[in-house]
Amino acid sequence: MSELAIKIRIAERDYPMRVDVADEERLRLAGRQLGERLREFREQYGIQDKQDLLAMVALATMADQLKVSKEKDGTDAALTERLARLDGLLSGVVLAA
Repeated sequence: MSELAIKIRIAERDYPMRVDVADEERLRLAGRQLGERLREFREQYGIQDKQDLLAMVALATMADQLKVSKEKDGTDAALTERLARLDGLLSGVVLAA
């Protein structure tokens, strides 16, 4: 794959990166969403210190990710159970030739 040199701005600092062209849009979107979350936390909690803001956003993001992961695991388990029941029902069916 081809690499591209980009800069992502986070908390008023530019971070140069070399990324695959296929990943550029995803990383730029992540940077914009991070900037938006930083702004929201600054307004909601009145925090001005960038390190504190970054830490709080990182914590909230990880908590969100763990919640989504747990929900996904529950959905996967329910689907696996349903497929096992369906497999059991189908294994009892005899097709006439």
